[in-house]
Amino acid sequence: LKRHQRIHSNERPYKCHECRRGFIRGDQLKQHEATHSNKRPYKCRECGRSYVRQQNLKQHQRIHSNERPYKCCECGHRFIRADQLKRHKATHSNER
Repeated sequence: LKRHQRIHSNERPYKCHECRRGFIRGDQLKQHEATHSNKRPYKCRECGRSYVRQQNLKQHQRIHSNERPYKCCECGHRFIRADQLKRHKATHSNER
């Protein structure tokens, strides 16, 4: 509960020693600190591109597999990432 309350209070007790950016959780800080070290342990077997976070690699691999799990309910267009779908949905609301 305390960790959840930090979202609302903007409390970020975990600070990066490089740039002083704050985080709610320690694991978020650990992932962030990897961006300063150039360590990219998650590598794509198809093209060799590498990532700091495993989730970013999984997202990237959808390019090669043509997996598009996010579908627009208005027109059926599909997307690799949720933010792409969200941006696309705005085009439908602007048409009206």
